[in-house]
Formats: sequence, C-alpha cells, structure tokens
Amino acid sequence: MLKTLKNAFKIKEVRDKILFTLAMLVVIRIGSQLPVPGVNSQYFAQWFAAQTGGAFSFFDAITGGSFINMSILALNISPYITSSIIMQLLTIAIPKLEEMQREGEDGRKKIATITRYVTVGLALIQATAMTVGFGRQGYLIEYNAINVITAVTALTAGSAFLMWVGERITEKGLGNGISIVLVINIISSLPQDLSNLFQQFVFGKAPATAILAVVIIFAIIIAMVVLVIILNAGVRKIPVQYAKKMQGRKMVGGQTSSIPLKVNTSGVIPVIFASSIMQFPLIICSFIGYQGEGVWGEILKGLNSGYWCNPSQPIYSIGLLVYIVMIVFFAYFYTSITFNPLMIADNMKKQGGFIPGIRPGKSTSDYLNKVLNHIVFIGAIGLIIVSVIPFFFNGIFGASVSFGGTSLIIIVSVILETIKSLESQMLVRNYKGFLED
Repeated sequence: MLKTLKNAFKIKEVRDKILFTLAMLVVIRIGSQLPVPGVNSQYFAQWFAAQTGGAFSFFDAITGGSFINMSILALNISPYITSSIIMQLLTIAIPKLEEMQREGEDGRKKIATITRYVTVGLALIQATAMTVGFGRQGYLIEYNAINVITAVTALTAGSAFLMWVGERITEKGLGNGISIVLVINIISSLPQDLSNLFQQFVFGKAPATAILAVVIIFAIIIAMVVLVIILNAGVRKIPVQYAKKMQGRKMVGGQTSSIPLKVNTSGVIPVIFASSIMQFPLIICSFIGYQGEGVWGEILKGLNSGYWCNPSQPIYSIGLLVYIVMIVFFAYFYTSITFNPLMIADNMKKQGGFIPGIRPGKSTSDYLNKVLNHIVFIGAIGLIIVSVIPFFFNGIFGASVSFGGTSLIIIVSVILETIKSLESQMLVRNYKGFLED
C-alpha cells in the first residue's frame, strides 16, 4: 500500500487527484466544528452523554462527531445514504426508473438527479424533526420561529453541501466520494475510542494486566479486520463454457470464462438496514421525549444495543436475536433485488454459453440460485460475527465505543476499493505513457 502511494505521487494526474481529495476532507473536518446558529451545544452534549445505549452512537460515528457537536454538518451524508437505498429499491419496483437505469449513462444521470432531490427532502424532514423535537427541551437557546428556521436551514444546507463535496471527490478526486466522506468521519472517532479503551482497561492497572489488555484489544481488532478482508475478497467462481460456432469461414467461440459470485454479495447493506430499523423507534422516542414505561419501556430496552449481552439482564438480549435474524433476512432480500439468476441464464443461453454439467435455461437459473443461497448465508454469518463482537464486549466488559462491526466493514471495504481505484488509474496512466512513447 505504501509503495502504491509512493508511486502514485510520481504521476502528476494521480497526485492532483489525491491532493484534491485531501483538501476536501480538510474542509469537511473544519465544517464538523462549526456550530449551528442559535443552538445550545452544551445542552446537546449533556443530553447525548445521558443516553444509555447505542441508538445514537453509530449515527455519531458516521457523522464524524458532527452530531454530538451539533455542527452545521450534523446530519452529514445520512440523508444521501438513505435516499440512495430508497432509489435502489424503487428502481426494482417502478418500471419507469428501471427503464432509466437501462438507458446507460443518460439514465444514470437522471436517477442521480432524482436522488439529489430526495436527499434534500429527507434532510429537510430530519432537520425539522430534530429542531422541533429538541427545541422545547433546551436544544435552542431561544425557541422561536427565527431560530427554528435558521437551524433547519443550516442543517439541510450542510447535508446538501456534503453531498456536493462527495460528488466532486468522485469527479475530480480519488475513488467514490460519498464512501470516502463516510470513512473519514468514522476514522476521526477512532483515536477517542482507543483512548477510552486504554483509560478503562490499561491505564492504572498492574503491568501484567495492562500488557494483557493491550494484546487482547489489538488482537481483537486485527482479527476483525482480517475477517472483513476475507469476507470482501471471498468469491465463488462458476465456470462457463462457450460453444464453438461458424462465423463466415472461421470457427469462433469455445473460450472458457467464469461468473464471479461474491460471498458478501450485499456488502454492509444488511447491517445498515437492520441497525436502522432497530434504532428508529428509539430515535423517535428521544425526539418526542418519551422515556418508556411498563411493557413499552422493556421493549425499547430490548431494541437498544446498550442492553445486549448483559449477564445481569439477559432478557434484553432477545433484541440481539431479532437483529441477527434481520441481518440474514436483508442479506437474502438485497441480493435477490440486485442479482437476477434468470436474466444471467437467459443471456448465457443467447450467447451459446453453458455451465459444464448443467443444462442451459431454467436448470442453469436453478443452479445459480442454489449456489447463491449457500454463499449468501456464509456471507451473512460473517457479517453477524463482525457486528456482534463489539456488542458482546460492551455487554460483558462495558467496553463501549462509538464504532462497531458496521463501521469496521465500511472502513475496510472502502479502503480496499480506493486502493484498487488508485492502482487502476496508475495502470491506465502507464498504458498511456507507453503508447505515447
């Protein structure tokens, strides 16, 4: 990786893209510290510290601390992520959007434009709900129309600005801009999280205990990173043979290729979907100031990851079981709407391709479905392991950190994709240089 970066800085085009990306990331970090006008940031920090679970911890992690600081970038790119997921689902459900997607570059531009409008709409709704919901509780220095409008406008504009920055990074920088913004936000919270872990388990302990704690902390982190890398790199290749055919006076075809099926076909989407659904009731209750009593209060605690894996309160770990089931469900659901075995089987049949030992057509589709079901389950199990480990140590040892398995999956996946993008750009540049010579 270091060698790749060193070689990249030797090429002016690639170097300019890296420097542009770094400059945009600096702008984002500065914006994360600018407070929303009229907001009582001290009140919000105290309110956040009083929260007993992880309903907002992941949200604060992906906003890079902007949420707890209540800066103008407090909503960050969460509205864009939500709108992107909504558009992906609607593309399957609405024929008009599906046609746009098949139109090529022009269609994708139209869908991107719609996604931007949906992002601004969602940001406006979230900003209004947050400002009005917290306004009367002390969130605003003075709860009046001017301060409400100012806060809503600032939060909405901040989210739209980050969306614009992400698109500029994609266009003029390195890699996928939105993903890079998300990763830099998560990474910005890691030093504080590691400091909290060391304060809790290392500092002030006996030398032997402190050394053992350091070894265990880094061993767990390294093991999770390795597992995520394996999960992202895992591919099941289905061999495909193309029959020979006469074209003019020559025999063409006969080559062998493969269909690569990723083990983690749905990426981090199942974890994000499951987390969002589990946290949504908690966030709504926090906005309206509902603490929860009786049966409803117990249900809210079960949804709260801060209560999971606690030996003194095992009943709340039922929420963890629901979370695991939802990850498996969304892994299959998202794969089913993004991968169509029947279409692949039909295309193979039209091109004279077949899987050795499998008849073309429906038999090929059934075979691909069978293989896909197996590897999706393996990928879901991998996602569950990475996601649940932080909850386990939080419940057993009280090792609470803002980042978890979801954050780690995002970081590793985006870094690997960015490195691939960097290497491909260097390869293209070398080919150009060779042709010019």
